[in-house]
Amino acid sequence: MKEFVLKLENISDSYYDFVVAVLTYVKKKSVRYDKVNDYLENNPNALTSDVLAFISEQDDFYEDAAYVEQQRVV
Repeated sequence: MKEFVLKLENISDSYYDFVVAVLTYVKKKSVRYDKVNDYLENNPNALTSDVLAFISEQDDFYEDAAYVEQQRVV
């Protein structure tokens, strides 16, 4: 994981909250880590926006979203 963090930190426009957000996402499932790590390996010039776009396009991205369901008052 240490090497992964270094990859995130070495992105030219990296910032603390970006690193924390990506780590939070990948720690939930090993397949997420594998996909993002492969993306970073294959896209060494990617910017933070590229990484975040890649993550947001994953099928399981919205699994972690907190939705508030509003009920209709009838």
